[in-house]
Amino acid sequence: MKHLIAICALSAALITPAHAEEDTGKSLMEQGAELFFEGLRQEMGPALEDLQGLADQLGPAMQSFIEEMGPALAELGAEIKDWSAYQAPEILPNGDIIIRKRPIEDLQDPPDQTEEDPDGATEI
Repeated sequence: MKHLIAICALSAALITPAHAEEDTGKSLMEQGAELFFEGLRQEMGPALEDLQGLADQLGPAMQSFIEEMGPALAELGAEIKDWSAYQAPEILPNGDIIIRKRPIEDLQDPPDQTEEDPDGATEI
């Protein structure tokens, strides 16, 4: 009988911590995901700080570029209706940028290659 009481007391002592862990409401998957993202945040912290420093450094230059070139780029965008009608920009040795139109034969769709019967019916 003493052994039974000792076993019950030991079982109750061991069950209580396990039961306390389940009370948090988080499954093992949730706990694992939290640990994974915490480790990821710690690993990426220095890189994100460097990126923030780069953004702080380039921010004023980008703001100036947008203020100066923004209206001109908006005008250009309004003029060009179909960007596929132009070749990729080319930078010349003197720094000029040229955007050439594609040749007309490149723009036209190839004719359909459907075969028709002599009586005008198309075979399906």
